[in-house]
Amino acid sequence: MRHDRNVLLAAMPFLAISVGLDRAPAASSDAKPVAVSIKQIPGQAKLGFIEVHGVAAGAFDPDPWRAGTLHWAPDVRTPLIRPRISGVFRNIYAPSIVEMPDGWRVFYGAWDGVNTGNDRIYSLQTTDFLDLLDRITVIDHGCFIHVCNVSALRFDDGSYHMACTVYPDRRKRNKPATFHSPDGKTWNGSPAPYDAKMSDIVEMTGYPPYDNADINGVNVLFFEDGAYRLYFNNWRDPGHLYRASSKDGKRFRFDGTCLDTQHGVNDVKRFDLAGKRHYLMALHRNTDRLWYSLSTDGMRFGPERELAGHLDDRDRYIVAVGWVVRGQRLLGFLYGAGAVPTLNRNRIFARWLQKKVVFVTDEGKRLTPAWSLGPDRQLIPLGKAGKLAGHFEVFAEDGKTRLAPPVPAHAVSGAVYTLQSSCRR
Repeated sequence: MRHDRNVLLAAMPFLAISVGLDRAPAASSDAKPVAVSIKQIPGQAKLGFIEVHGVAAGAFDPDPWRAGTLHWAPDVRTPLIRPRISGVFRNIYAPSIVEMPDGWRVFYGAWDGVNTGNDRIYSLQTTDFLDLLDRITVIDHGCFIHVCNVSALRFDDGSYHMACTVYPDRRKRNKPATFHSPDGKTWNGSPAPYDAKMSDIVEMTGYPPYDNADINGVNVLFFEDGAYRLYFNNWRDPGHLYRASSKDGKRFRFDGTCLDTQHGVNDVKRFDLAGKRHYLMALHRNTDRLWYSLSTDGMRFGPERELAGHLDDRDRYIVAVGWVVRGQRLLGFLYGAGAVPTLNRNRIFARWLQKKVVFVTDEGKRLTPAWSLGPDRQLIPLGKAGKLAGHFEVFAEDGKTRLAPPVPAHAVSGAVYTLQSSCRR
C-alpha cells in the first residue's frame, strides 16, 4: 500500500519554555528551563481530527483547584465502559480506581450484563485507559440483595482492602462492609467471586445513629499513618459528612464531622507537596453535576467547588465518581451516569485533566481540543480541511497559562503528533 512519507514523518520545530510539561506550572518565571518539541509521528488518527500525545497532567498543583480553573477533556468514548450484553440487566456505574505497578485496576459496582437485577462488584485492568481487559466478578451479592459502591485500596505488597455498600442489613438499611484480599484473587478467605455475608458489615463505636443509619453509596475507604479512614454520610442524618478510623479496617471509631454538605462523598486521595499534605475529595448527589473539596489535614474540608457538569442527555444523571491517580499526579476521573431519572441505565464515562493544545490557523481561527482519548491523548477537530497552515499554542492544566511561544506547523487531517519535553543543558 502506498503512503505519503511527508504526511507520516513531518516534524514540528523545537522550542524552549520556562515550565516543565512533566510537573505542575511554576509560580514564577525563575523555573528551570526545559526544551519542548511538537512532532508529527507515524500513525493514524480519526479523519477530521489531529491526535496529540503527551498531554497528561503533571504533578498535583492545589492552586488551580482552589481557583476552580481546570482543563477537563471528555473522553471521546462516551461511555468509556459499557455493560456486557450477555445478560439483560445492564447498569454499570460505581467506579473505584487503584494504581497498579503497570497501570490500574478499575473496580465497579453494577449489573454487568447479568440475568438478575442484583448489584455485584466487578473489576477490569488497563495499562493506559485505551484498552480495557480482564473483566471479572469479584464480590457476589450473597445474602444481600445488593453489594455496590466499591471503594478500593491496593498496598505495595499486592494486597487489597475495600469497602462496599451492602443492602439490607438486619434493620433493612444500607451499610458499609469490608473485604480483604492478600493477592486480588481471594477475598475474605474465598476465591473470587466471594459471596458477601452479614458478618462483613463494618462495626462502629462513638456514633450512636450508626445502627439505624442508611449509608448508601457514601463509604470511602482511605489509608494513612497505619490507620484506615472511612469517610461517610448517613442519609437519615443529612447535612453532614463524617470520618471514622480503624486499625484493622473492620472495627471503626467515630472521629467527627469533616464537612457540612448535602452531597455524598465518593472518593478521597492525598498528594504530598513540599512536606504538606493535600486531600482531594469528590462528591455527587444524583444530579447533573459533580463537586470537589480540598483539605490540608484530612479531617476538615474546605468549601465545595463544582468539578464538572454533564455533557448531554447520555450522562444527565450522575450517580458516582472516582479519581484516577498516578503517583503524585491527578490524571482525571471516571463517573457513573445515565439518561433516565430512575438511575438504572447507567454507564461509566471519563474526563481527563490535560494540558491544552490549540491550533491557530494563519487566518486566525482557533481550533481547540474537543475530546480526549485516555489521559495522555487529545483530539483537535479540523472540520473538512485536509491540511491547515498555522501554529500550535500550548497551555497548562488550567487551560490559560501559556507554556510555550507559538510553534509554526501544519495540521494534517488524520495525523498524530506528540508533545515532548526534556531538560536543557
